Amino acid sequence: MTLGTPHLAGAARGRRGRWQPMLAVSLLAVVAAACGSTSSSSSSSSSSLASSQVLKFPAFQNPGTWDPGEADAEVDTEFMQNVFDNLWRFDDNLNIVPDIATAVPTASNGGISSDGLTYTVHLNQNATFSNGDKVTAEDVLYSWDRAVALQGPYSSNLSAIAGYAAVQSAAGSPPASTTGSPLNFQQSIENGLWGCFRGKGTAGATCNSSLEMSGLTAPDGLTGYTVQITLASACGWCLAAWTLEGTTGAIVDENVIHNDPVNWWTKPSSKTDGMVGTGAFYLASFIPKQSMVFKAVKDWWGSPKPTLTEVDVDIKDPSALATTVAAWKQGSYGIIGYGGDSGNLDYPTIETIKSSPYAKDLLTQPKGRTTWLSFNIGYPKTGGPFVGESAAAVGLRKAFDLAVDKTGLASTVCHDLLCTAATGGLITKGLIGNLGDGQDPLAAYNPTEAKQLLKEYDPTGALTANLTYSYNTGGLNDPVAEYLQNEWQTNLGVHVNLNPVGDASQFISNRLGGQYVMSRDGWQFDYNNPQDWYANLWGSFATAAGANTSGFDDPTYDSILSQADAEPISQALPLYNQLATILQQDVAYIPLYYSVGNFLIQPWVKGAGSNTGFDYYWDQISILSH
Repeated sequence: MTLGTPHLAGAARGRRGRWQPMLAVSLLAVVAAACGSTSSSSSSSSSSLASSQVLKFPAFQNPGTWDPGEADAEVDTEFMQNVFDNLWRFDDNLNIVPDIATAVPTASNGGISSDGLTYTVHLNQNATFSNGDKVTAEDVLYSWDRAVALQGPYSSNLSAIAGYAAVQSAAGSPPASTTGSPLNFQQSIENGLWGCFRGKGTAGATCNSSLEMSGLTAPDGLTGYTVQITLASACGWCLAAWTLEGTTGAIVDENVIHNDPVNWWTKPSSKTDGMVGTGAFYLASFIPKQSMVFKAVKDWWGSPKPTLTEVDVDIKDPSALATTVAAWKQGSYGIIGYGGDSGNLDYPTIETIKSSPYAKDLLTQPKGRTTWLSFNIGYPKTGGPFVGESAAAVGLRKAFDLAVDKTGLASTVCHDLLCTAATGGLITKGLIGNLGDGQDPLAAYNPTEAKQLLKEYDPTGALTANLTYSYNTGGLNDPVAEYLQNEWQTNLGVHVNLNPVGDASQFISNRLGGQYVMSRDGWQFDYNNPQDWYANLWGSFATAAGANTSGFDDPTYDSILSQADAEPISQALPLYNQLATILQQDVAYIPLYYSVGNFLIQPWVKGAGSNTGFDYYWDQISILSH
């Protein structure tokens, strides 16, 4: 997921127009080893529970979309994971566990065929939507076919399934957000699928079978409880990608979507309309820019049964942080930081909390986001002294890298609270593929060598005159830019202009188009496999998808990437580490920092917390007497 604005780069669970992934050969589902943090155990005796089990917390943005086929922001998916279920879910330690499916498929339990091409999934026959509709095989087929046809940011999570490309071709190109309405496009998809699934046999319903993936079938019939997934090629990362909450793997109810294919998710849940899912909570009220109310589903089919009866969310402007924290101190809110907003607490607020009786209620949790600087390497039209692979281009990239004290950045800008220095490679600490503390040579700080390199490759200063560093404004981005500017001026004697861009979407578009000589860059992991990083950000596949900020492209890189994606993670990891070495030797980036989330959690809110990827589910939380 690409990082847009600082934590509204937490808003950025956004795909960068993601490439169509190469299909791996391994059968191993990759799960995370990162440990999460929690306020305390979620279990509590009924005698200690408060009479009111209503949790209140603020959100600092309006939802973008809660449609799993379109969603691309963490600040949306953090809510969606409590309303919608996938076939599997990530537990608090990011292990894949059953959700609507009865088991995680493996070769040993018969869920994956010996050639790795066929997954057989049995559904929990108790699974039910919040409006009472039973979940059967047709709901899985509909949900995934619809997600592929919509071609949203995460549709490529399903790209290994046979027939994926054919469905997208049949659906046609979705309208650009700036030039067309999604109404006709989404209505056409819904009309085509209605006669294939829930509307089959009803008057006037027709089935456009070209919108159905050939690799997604129901061996026991549409109203049965078995789904078979046939892949075009075996895929080692697919199970983790299908499990990503709030995105294309989520199961939705066609009965409600059919009545309003575009805006169904904005309405309270009802029998025939609204934001209906299979999760423990449903949307009861939504007033844009004001409030959201979610209520627990009565007699929910899943586990654990929710103790909370209601979750009330006030939608706040980010400028209201101080008054919101004051309200939390008074007990008006149980949590600050949930809903993808763990980056909103600023340094002065955190410092004040740390020196107060509330210090014990502050939870600091590393998050799976890395920020770095990208050079223009592969876009000659944009120009700059860093283009290409000449000794001068690589040497100047290294000079600008070594001139930056990354540890100093974390302490000066982040005060060692809002971020940590990215010294273990591009992949965030705690995730598969992180190289270990201090193992990225580009994290070194050597102003003497930096000055020597500058003198060697730009003795007159002409090449590095009038350089500009571009970034989207807000959060840490502004002080980081000023810090970099000062480091280059102090250690190289080079003045770099700053280009702050207020429109984050425009900045990302320009950056991915290779329009900047030096720019802020970053990624938030989707699933815990190095493929999620190395395939999406560099090389020919990222370039073809318009997602290669630096333009770095190398045949050796592409070849090793292909090999890595063709192996189980135990064999692929050394190959992915070779890709890290290639990028480091080329000085393709300057590592800046790993993100850290901060939460305020009342001592009477039990079971709340977070891990590297997401907030703990609401069905684990309870309110104690206080």
